[in-house]
Amino acid sequence: MIGVTRHSNAVRHTGIITRSMTTIYKPPQQAFPSSIDEELDIDDIIDDSDNDSVQQLLYPSSPTLDNKNTYKSHKWAKFPDGSRFWKTVKNTSRQQRPIFVAATRQHVGKTTCSLALMSGLTKRYDKVGFLKTVGQQHVSVQGRNNEELRVDKDCVLVKEYFKLDHVDYHDISPVIIPKGYTKRFVDGQVSLEEQIKAVEKAMTNVTRASDVVLCEGTGHCAVGSIVGLNNAKVASLIGADMVLVANGGLGSAFDELELNRILCQHYNVRIAGVIINKVIPDKFDQTKHYMRKAMMKAWGVPLLGCIPDHSYLGRPALADLENLFKTKLISGQQHRFRHYDVRYVNIVTTSLTRFLENLRDKHKRTLYICHVTRDDLIVGFLGEYQRMRKETETPFEAALLICGRRGKYQLSAEVTDMLQSVQGAPILIVDYATYDAMNMIHDYTPKLNIHDTERVKVAVEHYEPYINFDELMRRTQSDNSSFNEPGSPSFSSLMRM
Repeated sequence: MIGVTRHSNAVRHTGIITRSMTTIYKPPQQAFPSSIDEELDIDDIIDDSDNDSVQQLLYPSSPTLDNKNTYKSHKWAKFPDGSRFWKTVKNTSRQQRPIFVAATRQHVGKTTCSLALMSGLTKRYDKVGFLKTVGQQHVSVQGRNNEELRVDKDCVLVKEYFKLDHVDYHDISPVIIPKGYTKRFVDGQVSLEEQIKAVEKAMTNVTRASDVVLCEGTGHCAVGSIVGLNNAKVASLIGADMVLVANGGLGSAFDELELNRILCQHYNVRIAGVIINKVIPDKFDQTKHYMRKAMMKAWGVPLLGCIPDHSYLGRPALADLENLFKTKLISGQQHRFRHYDVRYVNIVTTSLTRFLENLRDKHKRTLYICHVTRDDLIVGFLGEYQRMRKETETPFEAALLICGRRGKYQLSAEVTDMLQSVQGAPILIVDYATYDAMNMIHDYTPKLNIHDTERVKVAVEHYEPYINFDELMRRTQSDNSSFNEPGSPSFSSLMRM
């Protein structure tokens, strides 16, 4: 729990901010990080127009900043005043805080949950803003003046899918960390205050144009620490409440949540709630019951959503395999967004006769893998594709992945000519051994993207009904100042002390 002050004027809570102080409430020492064991004056909070203020906020021991000091400290000297990014809820006196989404680790479904949250928020607010404050995987887009911009790929997905015309690409991806960026930061070629100013400017513009802002983080709460901008710290900077996403289970999920919760507490970030994702359907009721009970008992944090796994969302499309293997379909490009269940990925080592039997009798949407030296299988696959097109109305849904080390093996000229003449059969050629390719597919986690609109649509429709938006709104508009630990006083209770 954090300290809150009572004063004669209005109280603004985004850390510890006091004016005309009359009473200071200090909870037990272990309930909050030592860095907030002091009262702050509002006038001392960061002013983004004053570089000295930024330096004082970041580096309490030095009024100036140089390259040799750049990497010494990334802790707040004082908690920033994030209340400037709060929005008054229409026809009420309540303040809506930004909502920050972070995960407990990689590949838990953070972006999918963010899409579902966006969908629900757009049904409750006229204008919902979005930004990914710190991104890693970027793509090029055109800015408002037709200039080329680099933005995080998830920003493109959210902006285009929800048609967020009121926010600009200039503002929704303020900090990008490409290859080599962290070394440049450590060497002092990129400054922390530059990054903070970029985040603040973006957040100011998106907040001004929106009724509520959803921010998606990158990975778990500590990601970005090496450049001084981890998720918890950014949430503190913009006055956001945190939604944590973890994968289904009990013990391991709870342990991962605790690690991230502690970091949020260290940076004075309230946790609005938790979403448990990819829950085994047979254990859905059990997981929901015990996770809700355990979190309320230990932290007083609600379970905002418990989402059963949907196997379709984990199936790679052929377009995903193009990205995975850095190749392109040599035919069947019209089927790039056809998805394949990894249970039906087979390495072919049998005779041609048996292979043709499998093509006709086994699961229709199977991805077959063969070696580049098996001309018979490749020709047989093409022949079966042509036969089915002529003799049946059943669509041909199988695909073929041809493997072989470049320079060591290659397709014969005759087979190459056949592949080029038959268009429509989904075929890829990859520079990997068959066994390696098989393992890469099984280990691969498909990511949502704006081009695969069907998968995005399925994801949103599956996730959204399982999220308690009423509780999310109540939590992110509440004036309860505690870290949500059971037994801690509420903000209104402290005001009466």
